[in-house]
Amino acid sequence: METESQKEHKWLQKLVGEWTFEGEAMMEPGQLPVKFKGTESVRALGGLWILAEGRGEMPGCGASTTLLTLGYDPKRERFVGTFVASMMAHLWVYDGKLDESGKVLTLDTEGPDMAVEGKMRRMQDVIEIKSDDHRVLTSRMLGDDGKWLQFMEAHYRRK
Repeated sequence: METESQKEHKWLQKLVGEWTFEGEAMMEPGQLPVKFKGTESVRALGGLWILAEGRGEMPGCGASTTLLTLGYDPKRERFVGTFVASMMAHLWVYDGKLDESGKVLTLDTEGPDMAVEGKMRRMQDVIEIKSDDHRVLTSRMLGDDGKWLQFMEAHYRRK
């Protein structure tokens, strides 16, 4: 049974193309942010999914490759996906939704706490479409105080 393309699937197609990115990440509290950059190639899988393969220097990890999958599940009315990277063993599983403006996709996930070995923490990756040729990815984690703490921001520009 074939899934009919929804407006959310069409939204994902905005990400298809060749991109460069530059960003900053906070590796440790109280330290200056670490800069990183790279490239990303995003392709469609049918009209329902996107696959994004990134390459670049990742803070504290050296050269790395990443793979992001994103789709939309019409039955759940949620965006779904995964993220893996060559420098980590954790499989990030996404569940998210678009905001009212249709420009900001917030993806909820859970991952290893960067400060406490063996502890998991709620996190979010947020993709904001600034224009057809510019998007911003921010990553944040839920602190023990119940507040979101942004630890990474990257600007993607279409080649």
